[in-house]
Amino acid sequence: MTEKQLTFDDRNHQLTNINVWTADSQWLVYDLRPSGASFTSLTIERINTRTAVTEVLYQASQGAHVGVVTASPDLPPRYVCIHGPENPDAYWQYDFHHRRGVIVQNGVAENLDACDITPPFTPGALRGGSHVHVFSPDGSRLSFTYNDHVMHEWDSAEDLRNVGVAVPLHAVCPRKQHPREYDGSHFCVLVSQTTATPTPGSDEINRAYEEGWIGAEGYRKPDGSQQRWALAFIGDTLASNGEKLPEVFIVDLPAKMQDYALAGDQPLEGSATRLPAPPQGVKQRRLTFSAGRRYPGVVSQPRHWLRASQDGSAIAFLMKDDAGVVQLWTISPDGGAPQQISDSRNDIQSAFSWHPDGKAVALICDNSVMLCEIASGKMRRVTARSDQAPSGDAVVISPDGQQVAFMRDINGYRQIFTAALS
Repeated sequence: MTEKQLTFDDRNHQLTNINVWTADSQWLVYDLRPSGASFTSLTIERINTRTAVTEVLYQASQGAHVGVVTASPDLPPRYVCIHGPENPDAYWQYDFHHRRGVIVQNGVAENLDACDITPPFTPGALRGGSHVHVFSPDGSRLSFTYNDHVMHEWDSAEDLRNVGVAVPLHAVCPRKQHPREYDGSHFCVLVSQTTATPTPGSDEINRAYEEGWIGAEGYRKPDGSQQRWALAFIGDTLASNGEKLPEVFIVDLPAKMQDYALAGDQPLEGSATRLPAPPQGVKQRRLTFSAGRRYPGVVSQPRHWLRASQDGSAIAFLMKDDAGVVQLWTISPDGGAPQQISDSRNDIQSAFSWHPDGKAVALICDNSVMLCEIASGKMRRVTARSDQAPSGDAVVISPDGQQVAFMRDINGYRQIFTAALS
């Protein structure tokens, strides 16, 4: 149980919860936010896990900040991160609905999502802020969460968190009628549907978030066909008594890139009083129905993101057992009863990631980094138990399955660590 501290300087080093390793399992990417609490990092960087050599990948300017960086699953690596607004002012400063994604290569950042906040809006452009951009397992497209400036200005209660997808269909170049509008390299759409007033006891949601790609090549449906593209996410429903009840949802995505540009019943680009709508035929489906449980709902603490096994057969999430202990659970993309995987006396304390062989998940429990075997639920310590638990923000296994990256707070600063899994 030997762990290796990689960073030592008097700065906070923040890993994202997924895709922090380059595809060759040699570099980790990070930003310098203070424990993730505020968006003040000027750079995104990477560190070599063998030599501890660090490199600045990109530095923001003109009062902007960057963070929440992830790497592509291919080589040479591409990096994507949140970019705050340049020259922020009292009207337009960093906020959920005032940020964008950028793809960084060779120190140059290109806008991922276009922005168009004046009607007529542009299909494929967003009208607000995107967040936590994650490449699909083949690196061809990205998911993100989203908040809408237009709706925020019209009625802030209608600015609902949603899940979106960016595809390299073509660049999107809206007419520039406002100084905060810009072009983007990818065609972006929302794929979730929310309403500010869900009907209690229904499948309607007022928030979609913490999404994850399903499988390296999607998942197999009950009829034996393969659904190539899909995302799982948490959706906040209302129970019959009106209480918030987070549940697991799935949305199947188009097989053909050009189908993302086909509008459904409502415009892709939205309107002055409506959020952008999903493409034609894209409809979310609820997977968990936990209202009858003693402790219903996907837990919000620790914060975690839905993660699927590489073969797409299981979506992992955290939920309390009947004793009130936070455990690891899985559910099939086809639905059915969720399966309790862990049976720990102690709460799981973190986000998690799958081993590439699909047999285990890395997480924090009992103040240790652990591997939880999917077949048996057995926990194996990867690091010794410590008085203070490692950070719950990120526990990420390398693509080769040999290492796990995580963070600890040392003398007031968040530092990056790795531990061997073999």
